Amino acid sequence: MGAIATQMRHLGMMSVQAQTRIDDIDTPLTPPTDYRALVCIFLAGGNDSNNMIIPNHNDATISNYTVYNAARTAQGLSVAQANLLPITVPRMGGLSYGLHPSFGGAAGTGIHELWGMGKLAIVANVGTLVQPTTRTTYLNGTAKKPYQLFSHSDQTNQYQNGRSDISTFNGWGGKIADLRNANDNPGALIPMITSIAGAQLFTSGQVTLPLAIADSNTALANVLNLNGYSNTTANNARLAAFDQLRTQDVSQQVIKAASHVTDLARQADAALDQSLEVTTVFPNTSIGRQLKQVARLIKNRSALGVNRQVFFVQLGGFDTHNFQINGQSTLFTQLSQAMRAFYEETVLLGINDKVTQFTMADFSRTLGPNGTPADVGTDHAWGSHQLVVGGGITGSDFYGLSGANGTPFPQLAVNTADDSDNGSGARGRWVPATSVEQYAATLARWFGVASADMATVFPKIANFTNSGGINTDLGFMQPPAS
Repeated sequence: MGAIATQMRHLGMMSVQAQTRIDDIDTPLTPPTDYRALVCIFLAGGNDSNNMIIPNHNDATISNYTVYNAARTAQGLSVAQANLLPITVPRMGGLSYGLHPSFGGAAGTGIHELWGMGKLAIVANVGTLVQPTTRTTYLNGTAKKPYQLFSHSDQTNQYQNGRSDISTFNGWGGKIADLRNANDNPGALIPMITSIAGAQLFTSGQVTLPLAIADSNTALANVLNLNGYSNTTANNARLAAFDQLRTQDVSQQVIKAASHVTDLARQADAALDQSLEVTTVFPNTSIGRQLKQVARLIKNRSALGVNRQVFFVQLGGFDTHNFQINGQSTLFTQLSQAMRAFYEETVLLGINDKVTQFTMADFSRTLGPNGTPADVGTDHAWGSHQLVVGGGITGSDFYGLSGANGTPFPQLAVNTADDSDNGSGARGRWVPATSVEQYAATLARWFGVASADMATVFPKIANFTNSGGINTDLGFMQPPAS
């Protein structure tokens, strides 16, 4: 109950007009018949995706392993080609690329296997953008740069709010919930959007009350408990008085809303007291426990009355200025095992095509390392590769718009056409070919956000167009249900 109650600060920011709009909203549309869930996995600190997806070929016309290795081997940062987990990429003419070896493991324990099953997609060179930008327009200043580019906090916020020209106080997950909750979850006992990683910008909407709960170390039966009311005569009397108080002053909108939130928490607590446990064994890691809690909520979706859900989880430690080799390898192992366990649980639930996991991060990191082989690391960069896992993707391939080399995968060399750096100090920071808005809008479209509503969620989406108009579909998700 406290988890919902802590979000009551949002009510204090509502204007009378906003509350009136909620009360007078048009009759909800018929709720979608199919369940859908988006699960955002944020890699906090800025993931070095140059070591996550690596060329596994030596084609001379495109970035290859030799070029990658030459940039990183002297300081011991390159991954040996023999250790790469190969993937064949149709978008790249069938060339072989490789996942970091930590994405493998025993059968059924890593996400590398999902590539061959058509359940893992890679959206290449995604980043914060105000408008389409090239190396030339970036260096000559004709393209407007993202607000506070290369800053951890600002770039994190821009990934989570889906806007890079100014600071805002709402996330695109929260805005989707604002837009869709009344229609999609009319009888829900919990909010559409839930964080298992504390308060986050991503989950914050204009009127949405996000649920924030602990990871799977806390049973669902305990996450919304009303503490301090043990079954004694005195405490039962106090509880009856507490319930009676919530019937008072309900003519006042804010008081009515606060009482309603508490009522929903009481009902949700009663439903969760009988919650079903997941079947899959999840790894006992931070990200494993977070995704297990998400899986629990999804398994109990019917009792909670939810038909559409958005979740946020987070894995930290990616700010690898030094000691990157072992640190990132450990994080990738944790990420891969947790994502695979979660996917397997959705298979058991029969909804693997209805639940999509996707990654985001502050940014990628420089191609050029810093430090010595003993403590090698990387610095803040820009465009980054993202992982999308689920049965609802269109296939295992690279997705995203093409950069200067005519492909979505950047040219892995400093001072070349995809590098935002210039001169003798160039380190290799890729200018994103695909904006966060386009990446997120593709996921939102699959979730059920209509094209006409995209600008409400992503105010600058009109800046990113292709020959067919506003580009809100990068093609990695299956068409939404009619």
